Amino acid sequence: MTSRATARSSRIPRSQQPTGRLRGIDAARGLALLGMMATHLLPTFEANADLTPTWIGLTFSGRAAALFAVLAGVGLALSTGKQVPFEGAALSAARRGIALRALVIAAVGLSLGGLEVNLAIILVHYALLFLCVLPFLGLKLKALSAWAAGWIVVSPVLAYLLRPWLMAAEPPLNLGHNPSWEDLSTPFPLLGDLFLTGYYPVFQWLAYLLVGLAIGRLALSKAMIPVVLLTAGIAVAALAKALGTAAMENWGGRAALEDVLNAPGYPLDSVLQVNLTGIRQEGSWWWLAAAAPHSATTLDLAHTSGVAAAVVGACLLLGRLAEWLDLDLLLPLRGAGAMTLTLYTVHVWVVSGFYLKPLPAGWTEDGMYFAHAATAIIVGMVFVLLKWRGPLEWVGHAANQVARGERIGRP
Repeated sequence: MTSRATARSSRIPRSQQPTGRLRGIDAARGLALLGMMATHLLPTFEANADLTPTWIGLTFSGRAAALFAVLAGVGLALSTGKQVPFEGAALSAARRGIALRALVIAAVGLSLGGLEVNLAIILVHYALLFLCVLPFLGLKLKALSAWAAGWIVVSPVLAYLLRPWLMAAEPPLNLGHNPSWEDLSTPFPLLGDLFLTGYYPVFQWLAYLLVGLAIGRLALSKAMIPVVLLTAGIAVAALAKALGTAAMENWGGRAALEDVLNAPGYPLDSVLQVNLTGIRQEGSWWWLAAAAPHSATTLDLAHTSGVAAAVVGACLLLGRLAEWLDLDLLLPLRGAGAMTLTLYTVHVWVVSGFYLKPLPAGWTEDGMYFAHAATAIIVGMVFVLLKWRGPLEWVGHAANQVARGERIGRP
C-alpha cells in the first residue's frame, strides 16, 4: 500500500505537489510591490499646470497599497486556521506571534522614517494594522464579512467628523512626514497621524485587513472561489467607481467641493482621479461621495477592496493554470511576493540615496523603475528556488516563533 502511494506521488508533477503556500497569494503580493514601486519612481501626474494624470497614476495609485493591505489580512487568515479560525491557546499564541512580528515591522518602518526620501512609507501603519486586527482573528467568515462591510461604511464618516478636531489642535495632530524614532517623543501627533490624519489612515484602512481576513477564510483551494473573487471584485470595483464619478460629475459633487477647496496647486479634477492626499477633506459632506484614490471614503475603500479581491482571484486562477501546464508561470511575481518586507526596505533605502539629486548620466525614471523591478524579481526568484526566507522575513518569522514559545528555525 505504501509503495503504491509513493509511486503515485512520484508521478505527480512537482508544481502540483503541496507547497504549504498558495502561490497565487505570493504572486499577488509581488504585483502589489511592483505597483507601489511604480508609484514611487514614475510620475503619477504630468508636469503641466493641470496636473494631467499619467497612466501610472490612473492604474496603480491607491490600488497597489490597498492590495498590499488586503493581502496582509489574507496572510493572517491563512496562518491562523484558514477556513476555521484558531481557538483557545492556539489563537492566543498566534496573536502573540503576530504582535511581536508587527513590532519588528514597526522598528524597520521607524528606521526608514529617518531617511530623507520623498515617499510615503507604509511600514509603521502596516504594523499598527496588524495590532488593530488581533481581536478579529478568531471570527469566522460571516462575522468577518459583516465587520468588513460595516467598517467600510461607518469608519469614513467617523473619520470625517474627527479629522477637523485633530487638525484644530495646537499643534495639529499631524506629522507631515514619515514616522520615525524621534516621533515617539511626541505620541499624540504620532498617533493622530497614524490613525486619522496621515497618508495611510489606520482607522479606515483596518477595513482592508478585515476584507483580507474574510477572503482568507474562504476555501481558496476550491475551483470556483477564485472565479467568484474575480467576478465579484470587478463588479464591486466598477460599481463603486461609477457611483463616485456620477456623484462628482453628474450630481454636483465636484462643483460643491470646488467652492470649499482652498488648494490652488491641486486641480480638483486631476486629484480626484489619482490622489486626494494633501487636501483637507472638510467643509462639505460631498467629500464622502468621492471614490478618489487615497481618499479613504466608503466608495474608495469599496473600489480598492474590489480591485484587490479581483487580483487575488486572477492570481489564484493563474496558479491553477500553471499547475495544469506544469509550468511555474508565477515564479517571477511570487518570488518577489515572498520577501516583500526585505525588498521594499531596500527599495526605499536606494531611492533615498537619490533624494534631491539628479539621476546618474544616461538614466531615466523609466530605467530606474525597471532596474528596481528587475532586481526585485531576480532576487526573489533566487531566494524561492533556494528555499530561503528573505533576511527581514526571517527576523519577523523568528519573532513570531519566540512569542509562540517555539524553537527558532534556521534561516
